[in-house]
Amino acid sequence: MSMREQAHLAGVSHTTMMRLARWLDLDRYEDMRSIYAKALRTSAESPLPERRQDGDGSYSTVGVVAGTLAAEIARLGECANAMQLTAAASVLAESRNLFSLGLRAEHPVAQHFAYTLSRLGRPAVVLDAAGGLGIDALRGVGKGDVVLAVGIEPYCRATIETARQAARQGVAVVAITDSSVSPLARMAKASVIVISNPQSFFKSIAPALVASEILAKLIAAKSGLNVYEVVKEIERQLAELDVFWKR
Repeated sequence: MSMREQAHLAGVSHTTMMRLARWLDLDRYEDMRSIYAKALRTSAESPLPERRQDGDGSYSTVGVVAGTLAAEIARLGECANAMQLTAAASVLAESRNLFSLGLRAEHPVAQHFAYTLSRLGRPAVVLDAAGGLGIDALRGVGKGDVVLAVGIEPYCRATIETARQAARQGVAVVAITDSSVSPLARMAKASVIVISNPQSFFKSIAPALVASEILAKLIAAKSGLNVYEVVKEIERQLAELDVFWKR
C-alpha cells in the first residue's frame, strides 16, 4: 500500500509513517515497503522438491504443491486481502452490465466467475467467443458498466488491450492479478492481489479461482438478492431441461 493508505488503516498521520521509517534507519517509507515486499516474496517461494532416491518423489511433490496452494489461498482471508475483496465486490455489485475477462491460462477463472454468478441469479458476459468475437460485447457499453479482468504474469496481451479499451469507454475495471503494479492493477478501480508462485513448471490459477468465487458470493450478498429463492428457481428450471445426470 501507499504510505497514506497504510497510515489511514493504522489510524495515524502519514508523517508518523515517515518517522517510523527513520526510526528503522531507513531514508524513506518506500525503503520500508520494499523490504517488506521482498520478505513476502521470499517467504512465499516454494522450491521444487528434490527427486528422492528411494522412488520417483511423487508423494513429497504432492505434499509440497498442496501445502503451497493451501497457504496461498489462506492468505485471501487475511485482513488486507479481505478488504480488497470487499472493495472489489462493491464495485462489481453496483454495475449495470457485468463482464468477465480472462484469456489463455486465466480463461477458466473468467468462465467460472460468470458461471457461478449465473447460478446465483446475477448474469455476467464472458468477453470471449469463437472467431474472436468476444470483444464485440463491449459495443455500446460505458459508465456504470464493470469488467472483472484476470491476469497473472506473463500477462496476456489481448487481456490487457481489451481491458484498456473498456476503460477508454468508461467501463470500470476490477482486477484479479498478482501485483499492485501489474498492467491490470494500474488501470483498475479496485484490485485483488493474489500470490501465484510457480508449481513445478507453471503458475497455478487456484488462488485467482478462489478469489473469483469469493467475489461471486459477496456480489450476490451486496446485490440484495434472495439467493436461496433464486438458486431454488434456477435449479427447478435446469431440472425441467434435464441438464444434470440422475440415477
